[in-house]
Amino acid sequence: MKRNEMMDRPVINNDVREYLRTAQKPLPGKLGEIQREANEKRVPVIPHETVVFLDWLFPHLQPKRVLEVGTAVGFSASLMAQRMPEEGHLTTIERNPVMIEKAKKTFTELGLEDKIALKEGQAQDVLQELDGPFDFIFMDSAKAKYYDFFPYCMKLLKTNGVLAVDDILQGGTILQPDEEIPRRRRKIHRKLNEFLDVVLTHPSLQSSILPLGDGLLLITKKEDADFSFMEPKIEE
Repeated sequence: MKRNEMMDRPVINNDVREYLRTAQKPLPGKLGEIQREANEKRVPVIPHETVVFLDWLFPHLQPKRVLEVGTAVGFSASLMAQRMPEEGHLTTIERNPVMIEKAKKTFTELGLEDKIALKEGQAQDVLQELDGPFDFIFMDSAKAKYYDFFPYCMKLLKTNGVLAVDDILQGGTILQPDEEIPRRRRKIHRKLNEFLDVVLTHPSLQSSILPLGDGLLLITKKEDADFSFMEPKIEE
């Protein structure tokens, strides 16, 4: 598996990061085993400080319909599904065939096949086929696509619903000038900055960035708004 260099670039002090990852309660049971195995094999699952936050957040939000964009091995989807109300249901989207098979195995091992629907395909296509509203959306996919996916997520999110966007700070490099970013990462850098320019200032949104992992952005949709200007342009 290709190594994600941002996994080792903390946006906070290294000692603080290690404290957040080691001092807080570990996950129990089979899900905890899956988390430990993923960390040992350097599989890019959400870090433990984000796990603990979602573990705390979900009982407060009590979301009954959850959407995830970017399944990977199915760890975060399983965490959220286990913390949802009994009647809750989660939909997750993944395009990578290898990850799809790993996620299916994860859901089977945890007995979550009836609570999680895995949609296979390009997220942009699947998002336009889904019916809302969703109470909570977790976006953890291709960072350069956050800008493009956002308007579709807003259409699916209920009023006062929450969109959580992971890995928003890019190891702290999000603030650096474009010319200081390696050429291979400049597209991601530009698109994430364009995305942040919209969501942090839009009057219909209330947003907060938490320094968890590589930055977790929380967005509440206070009212419906037209974000169609962000939708990808169809080339003729």
